[in-house]
Amino acid sequence: MKIAPSLLSCDFSVMGEEIVKMDKAGADYMHLDVMDGHFVPNITFGAPVIKTVRKYTDKPFDVHLMISEPLKYIDDFVDAGADIITFHIESDSDPVKTIEKIKSRGVKPGLVIKPNTPASAVFPYLKDLFMVLVMTVEPGFGGQSFMADMLPKVAEIRAEAQKVNPKLLIEADGGIGINTIKQASDAGVDISVAGTAVFKAENPAEAINELKNLCC
Repeated sequence: MKIAPSLLSCDFSVMGEEIVKMDKAGADYMHLDVMDGHFVPNITFGAPVIKTVRKYTDKPFDVHLMISEPLKYIDDFVDAGADIITFHIESDSDPVKTIEKIKSRGVKPGLVIKPNTPASAVFPYLKDLFMVLVMTVEPGFGGQSFMADMLPKVAEIRAEAQKVNPKLLIEADGGIGINTIKQASDAGVDISVAGTAVFKAENPAEAINELKNLCC
């Protein structure tokens, strides 16, 4: 299991230092949630902020776009330092064009599905994706409770991906901590996004290590 700390749970006033802390603690990715206040009822940060904190780590920046028109902003986020860009199948942008745009810039594309969206919505695009992100909470705010009933989607996506893209990674985001990560791992999740479970821990390195050990 790979762990991607969600910067949504960090202290924004010292985001660079928080990234360094997670890097040293053993994080595999840095998960950055971009919210526009339109697609989801919250606003976080955009490409300029990501660009300023890119220098604090060499770990991959896993940028999750919770915005209405991701296609318009792909260049901005690539230029800011994104390594992976995931966007919602429920957004207003054409999925094929958006995936093609991300790949044309040398960045890895991913699709995201909200809790009410069936796994089958991403099936037509699996062959061209690096990752699928299954939301285990309603996107928009951190600190929500894990929705275990979303996990069957992971098996559905994995089964379909085996036919067209066996290397596809599946990520889960929302409410993942020591009491829920084993469920995610058993369901076939490759990368878990963890927010409060690591940022609120007294010792983030121990917290990340424990999360990984629970999946063994």
